[in-house]
Amino acid sequence: MGDLIMTTPALKALKETFHCHLTVLTSTMAQHIAGFIPVIDDVIVSDLPWVKSNGAREGAGLIELANRLRGYAFDAAIIFTVYSQSALPAAMLTMMAGIPKRLAYCRENPYDLLTHWLPEKEPYSFIRHQVQRDLNLVAVTGATTNDDSLLVTVKDGDRHSTAYKLQQAGIDTSKEYVIFHPGVSEEKRKYSMDGWVELGKLVAGTGLPILLTGTAREGELTGPIATGIGDNALDMAGRLTTGEFIALTDGAAGIVSVNTVTIHIAAARKTPVIVLYALTNPQHTPWKVNGKIFPFNVDEGLQSKNEVIAYVRNHRMVQQPVLPRPAEIAQALENLLRESSYHEPIPPDTLILS
Repeated sequence: MGDLIMTTPALKALKETFHCHLTVLTSTMAQHIAGFIPVIDDVIVSDLPWVKSNGAREGAGLIELANRLRGYAFDAAIIFTVYSQSALPAAMLTMMAGIPKRLAYCRENPYDLLTHWLPEKEPYSFIRHQVQRDLNLVAVTGATTNDDSLLVTVKDGDRHSTAYKLQQAGIDTSKEYVIFHPGVSEEKRKYSMDGWVELGKLVAGTGLPILLTGTAREGELTGPIATGIGDNALDMAGRLTTGEFIALTDGAAGIVSVNTVTIHIAAARKTPVIVLYALTNPQHTPWKVNGKIFPFNVDEGLQSKNEVIAYVRNHRMVQQPVLPRPAEIAQALENLLRESSYHEPIPPDTLILS
């Protein structure tokens, strides 16, 4: 979902420049956020075998998908990737679907698989934030926008239902609250449960309610953390729809989260955010939002074996072998809430070594 949110400035550029109908081909997981991105007109859902997902992967399904795409008679396809991914599988799919114009970054000569392409220079020559990378790709078509902020909307119905759920849980919705989001999609991004509990006890001293968010499955993590923090913490895992989670994020005084989709929703809604950032991809920091990043190294046994990612880890990304301490995270959050610091957005290159 975070990847799709980071493409929204590029999608805005396409929509504003060409006034075109935009269809997004995305995963089962990411489809849930697409309905809150108004520049997207249509969504096709498929869990592709070259993208990490929990979906089924059968070769025959690709042929069926290509035929389905052909039925839409698309004029063009733009393939968004991170620098460690190859666009060629998606290029093959869109070529099989008969889409006449196909644009992507590519590290090798794609020949006829792509009709338009930019040489992939990341990460060996430079690294850009994902948002800028995507904007530069669509600029090849002439697409531009004057507003490069992330785009995720809040629906009125979700605001009302979120407020109702908070009131039912005993939260005074006229007062501020903070969000803790400890759940991760990958073990390598995890911050310790004990660390979250200690942080929560420190933040509880401010008197602000602490709402722990996550999926129903992540309740196994958020529940014990909320219990450990005490009366000032409320476990909301599994109790909110996607729209309600966006509304909750929009209304928060501040958020503490690992590097996951939550930080990109926060950035889209301009909610200040503290990120406990496992050093995986330095392109994916929150875009143009106030806050602070606490980076930490990924355990060696959990590090990616992808050689491109290994190069970035060893040569192009900051290193931080020590986990951030709860006391310094709590102090950063206090400063953020007081607005005594962090008046400038998080720099997009804050984790990148030049």
